[in-house]
This record gives sequence, C-alpha cells and structure tokens, in this order.
Amino acid sequence: MLVVNQLTKKFGGFTAVNGISFEVKRGEIVGLIGPNGSGKSTTFNVLAGLYAPTTGTVSLEGQSVGGLPPYQMCQRGLARTFQIPRPFRKLSILENATLAAYYGASEPITRGEALRRAEDALTLIDLPRDPLAKVDGLGAAGLKKLEMARALATQPKLLLADESLGGLDESEMEQAALMLKRIRDERGITIIWVEHIMGVLMKVIDRCLVLDHGELIAQGTPSEVAHDPRVVEVYLGTDAHSVQQQVGREVAAEGA
Repeated sequence: MLVVNQLTKKFGGFTAVNGISFEVKRGEIVGLIGPNGSGKSTTFNVLAGLYAPTTGTVSLEGQSVGGLPPYQMCQRGLARTFQIPRPFRKLSILENATLAAYYGASEPITRGEALRRAEDALTLIDLPRDPLAKVDGLGAAGLKKLEMARALATQPKLLLADESLGGLDESEMEQAALMLKRIRDERGITIIWVEHIMGVLMKVIDRCLVLDHGELIAQGTPSEVAHDPRVVEVYLGTDAHSVQQQVGREVAAEGA
C-alpha cells in the first residue's frame, strides 16, 4: 500500500526526519510512536502532502506521490484526521461530512452521492444522520468521531489517524480504538495511527514503528517493540514495565 524510502525533511538547518524507510501492507493497522519532537507529525505531514520531502520518496499503491498537495493526496485515497478537530461550526454534523465527501472525491460527484457517502460514514462511526443535528451538541468523543467521519467520507484506502484518543476518558478510549479496528475489518482501510496512549494502541495495532530524533529506531510487533532495549530507553522510560506487562497479557490472551 505505502512505501517510504529514505525520507528526509529539513527546515533550514534543522532535520526533522532523517532518512527513514518503511512499508505498510494493505489492511494493516500500524502504530507510529515516539517521544515529543521525534518526527511523527512531520512524517504525517509529508505523507499527507502538507510538506514536500527534502529528499527520499513516497509511493502509494506503486505510484510516486511525494510532494503532491493535500487535495491530490486525498483524491488518490489518502485521508487524515487531526489531533485537534476543527469542524465547520455553522454547519450540521451531516453537512460537515457531506462537504468532505464532495470535495475529497477522486472525480466529480453529485450532491446526492456526497450525501450518501456522508451518511454511510456517519453510520459507521455511530453519529446521527439527522440533518438538524448540530456540531455544538458534541463532546470531546463526538468531535473525534466527526473528525473520523469527515475523513472516511472521502472513501480513503489509507487513513492517517492522528492521536484519536486525546482528551477522552478510559471508556471513550477503548471505544475509539475498537472503532479504528472496525474501520479496518469492515471496510478494509489501511491505517497508520500516531498515538501516545500506549496501553490502548498496543491492543489494536499489527505492527509498530518507533521514531526518535527523526530516525526510525525500531519496528516490529507490539511485543517486539515493547521489549526492545532502545525503545525502552528513549521512549517508554519508567512506564516500560507496565506496558510490557500489558503487551504480555494481550499476547497471552490471543494465544489462549
């Protein structure tokens, strides 16, 4: 689905991402983790088209896409969510999703088709399709859902999910994580997920990529990454033991 080869992004004399390479297979949920300032957001912004690579290549389904603007990336099947939702407050929930469907389509569609795609996305995310339902009635979890629905309304093949658990309570985190898994299982959408809430992320992802100071320092299954000494040193820190225990329990449960 996605091939990133020796990707580097510099801002003047500062190197935010330094020669990282990885692949994402169709149908995977891949976690992208690392401490603050590790290059996660920059990597997402390059993949989504906000920044052009300084050097290196990005290929989506075998086509070189590095440097394409965000709207073209969206039309090619890559959508993203943002950590802080910014919906159109004067529009209804349905109108927000319909607008995304209309302008994110890979080819011109009718208003009716945009509405159908919006309703489908809202149904999947479990948000109201009532034309009168207002954005102002949504709490933190609802706004995160709307952000996801807007991305899904563009009918992506690859979804970049940026900190979908931020600001949610424990129950809402579990629901959001299961929602991402359902999106993959029911729609076949490949997902790359940036997240700081390690315990929840590790339950859902198939593989994990770990960045530190702009470099890819580890990749593998959740269990492999959680027990990697370098990852423990630079990222997990004092939480390493609890995360390792959590991963161990999940792996044991799956084996049983």
